[in-house]
Amino acid sequence: MDASAEVDHLAAERSAARFDVEAMKVAWAGSRHAVEVGDRMARLVASDPVFRKDNRTMLSRKDLFKDTLRKAAHAWKRIVELRLTEEEAGMLRLYVDQPGYVDLHWGMFVPAIKGQGTEEQQKKWLPMAYKFQIIGCYAQTELGHGSNVQGLETTATFDPKTDEFVIHSPTLTSSKWWPGGLGKASTHAVVYARLITEGKDYGIHGFIVQLRSLEDHSPLPGITLGDIGGKFGSGAYNSMDNGVLRFDHVRIPRDQMLMRLSQVTREGKYVHSDVPKQLLYGTMVFVRQTIVADASKALSRAVCIAVRYSAIRKQFGSQDGGPETKVLDYKTQQSRLFPLLASAYAFRFVGDWLKWLYMDVTQKLEAKDYSTLQEAHACTAGLKAVTTSATADAIEECRKLCGGHGYLNSSGLPELFAVYVPACTYEGDNIVLLLQVARILMKTLSQLTSGKQPVGTMAYMGNVQYLMQCKCAVNTAEDWLNPVAIQEAFEARALRMAVNCAQNIGQAANQEEGFYERSPDLLEAAVAHIQLVIVTKFISKVRPNAVALVDAFNYTDHYLGSVLGRYDGNVYPALYEEAWKDPLNETVVPEGYHEYLRPLLKQQLKLSRL
Repeated sequence: MDASAEVDHLAAERSAARFDVEAMKVAWAGSRHAVEVGDRMARLVASDPVFRKDNRTMLSRKDLFKDTLRKAAHAWKRIVELRLTEEEAGMLRLYVDQPGYVDLHWGMFVPAIKGQGTEEQQKKWLPMAYKFQIIGCYAQTELGHGSNVQGLETTATFDPKTDEFVIHSPTLTSSKWWPGGLGKASTHAVVYARLITEGKDYGIHGFIVQLRSLEDHSPLPGITLGDIGGKFGSGAYNSMDNGVLRFDHVRIPRDQMLMRLSQVTREGKYVHSDVPKQLLYGTMVFVRQTIVADASKALSRAVCIAVRYSAIRKQFGSQDGGPETKVLDYKTQQSRLFPLLASAYAFRFVGDWLKWLYMDVTQKLEAKDYSTLQEAHACTAGLKAVTTSATADAIEECRKLCGGHGYLNSSGLPELFAVYVPACTYEGDNIVLLLQVARILMKTLSQLTSGKQPVGTMAYMGNVQYLMQCKCAVNTAEDWLNPVAIQEAFEARALRMAVNCAQNIGQAANQEEGFYERSPDLLEAAVAHIQLVIVTKFISKVRPNAVALVDAFNYTDHYLGSVLGRYDGNVYPALYEEAWKDPLNETVVPEGYHEYLRPLLKQQLKLSRL
């Protein structure tokens, strides 16, 4: 097929768009300023050969990790040389698009100190972290415990004789396991351990612990650590040095306990500070809001690839020698692909709403107003679970929508899937989070009888009598363009599922037994509630605007990393060219021919006598 014809196909698609693509770019990015910053940083990365990534899936694990270190160092060098703002630096790291220790340094280590450290501790540790004089990670998950944080086994026992905490891993299962950046890069960690003083266990607290020498990077005495090994997929998350860490009675100064919420005195007394522990919820909302935003980015990349390629690919439909039909014009392709495109936008806009929620919760917490905490927890937990699960499934669906070519590493989809799926587990297993949402739904329903009216995203539950009896007004295609009718349908669905669960739980011998037995139904009710939260940002007709809608994501070919999703539509020559880059094609006759293939073909295999 002629390459220029393919380019013309996408040009025709773009000219058919019924909206201003530039305006949509602003809507997607949030502001004209954000579009401009994104453009500059995307071009900066794409034009720099150090940030090359088209060969990433062909690298060995060692070479991939070294490449990650090189890119991280080069990115920091450019940030300093160009005096980039915090916003610009964040965008540059986004477009480098390679998981590494910097993600956990900025995303978990620094926020943990800012959220849980005293002003004095922040003044000591944050300047070093901001300058990369130290590299930090977040060591919470253990070999034996993940979601059940209260079950962590690492201990931090206070020794009043020396004014130190003794950090220790008492069992194999207490080994820290999975923290990103821990395996090879980090010099420090925020370690979560059971605080023990005066013989009493006060539960899980955070401690800043140095792991490696700042002179030669070797592990400090009493510390055993390393990488936990290769992970799912080629390239993908294997660039991250997820680690294992064990402590053998490692001593740290008392002031390296994060003490914003509670302290241990010089005498060993455990005391609470005046800062309410609920402030930690603000950090949680921030982290989960980031995860929802990341879901929209990953989903939009997959959809961009699938839409552009579907507008190029032609199959069947030819009559009397005429042109074949674009795959994008088949209703079956549209019915599978367009809801994913709509979801990408919906996740983007609900992510913006979560940013507002974070600011609102933070302001209320500072004013000691905890009235919206329960709803904030339900929203953030549920949205994290629903958006990450939906995105993981959608990336795989986009791969299928691209046919056989979608299975190639050069399509960008296999690596995108492999690098994204961990989001379904980290920062809270999705099933566990949805069950937490379900508990809040059941609690909200039970409070209706006492006259307590739900607020925010749960306000619809106060309209229980109407919603339990109303008839759905969404019957035709046009009805789906009526936001009021759509919202009412989703409200009725979510409420009826929740009420049904509550009634069934009420028939059990006790509430906990009922909750356990009905947990599958409760999961569905929680998902229905979160889908209601998302759906008030839904879509209209898509097909004439499909290519333009993904163009509005404003992704460079470098960031997209896909020969199928190229902006110019020059797919087939790119596929052919990419195939020859594989290391297997470095020789015409493969290595191993003389040892294995030739003896087989020449019937010269040496057979052992039985």
